[in-house]
Amino acid sequence: MKYTLSLLCILILATTLPARDLEIQTGPFGLTEDHLRQDEVPQGSLEGPFEFHSNIIEGTVRRYWIFVPAQYDPETPAGVLVFQDGQRATHPDGVLRVHQVMENLIGKGEMPVSIGIFITPGNVSEHYPDDLGWGNPNHRAPEYDAMSDRYARFLVEEMLPEVGKKYNLTDDPEKRCIGGTSSGAICAFTVAWHRPDEFRKVISFIGSYVSIQFRPNEDPIKLGGQDYPALIRREPIRPIKMFMQDGTNDLDNRWGNWFLANQQMLSALDYANARDDRQEVEGPRYEVHAVWTDGVHNDDHGGALLPDAIRWLYAE
Repeated sequence: MKYTLSLLCILILATTLPARDLEIQTGPFGLTEDHLRQDEVPQGSLEGPFEFHSNIIEGTVRRYWIFVPAQYDPETPAGVLVFQDGQRATHPDGVLRVHQVMENLIGKGEMPVSIGIFITPGNVSEHYPDDLGWGNPNHRAPEYDAMSDRYARFLVEEMLPEVGKKYNLTDDPEKRCIGGTSSGAICAFTVAWHRPDEFRKVISFIGSYVSIQFRPNEDPIKLGGQDYPALIRREPIRPIKMFMQDGTNDLDNRWGNWFLANQQMLSALDYANARDDRQEVEGPRYEVHAVWTDGVHNDDHGGALLPDAIRWLYAE
């Protein structure tokens, strides 16, 4: 017999977790003034797309864009904001418009002067396909949903040095942020999980902390996103600050229930901070701000909240 958890059951389960009150925001959600060009804000430039072949993720090619704010000074190391699914992050008519949000927040002094790096997943081909548009390349799941350090190595050992050839990037992990939506969100968390010495700020919208597996012809992964809560509960705390968003109407399928999975992540992070054997120990703590909405599995609500997410991550 097949059983399906209704939303009511999910909410009942969630309230039994040793976490926070389950408050659901119902919007309305939409573009804000921070997503739109503002005449009084100095205008930066979005460069690209550029094509990049990775040696660490062999056989793949990807595109990336670079946002350079007007306030960038080559003599001063700039902060870094990396966002996955760069083709959607930079969509001029999309709901994220990460580079435009950065431009406005930097102009208002609400985030440090930072270089934006927006990267697509890899595609297994000689050249990145011209007909993908805003769609996903064919190597997204093996890169984004895997829990190994391979993508973090690609980013730290290949992509940042590549961008660093032209721009002066900070090596301060407190001034480096990484974000994404869906599988791009778990990818962002995985980078910070493996390399908190490089990235300590995470934006996670509709994160896929579920048991997504690769197609049968791919090498299987030993762990999936559903294992993160267990790892977080028993592993040493990483100095990570994360803004999370997910919706009550997110996906519920054979890979898992996204809304419940995100709540399990929050519960695990809270538990790790509160563990009895860590109360008297000086050290890092997870800083997490979670916003639950009535959204579905798309970028709409996360995109609307992006300016607030960045403000919160950089607030002192």
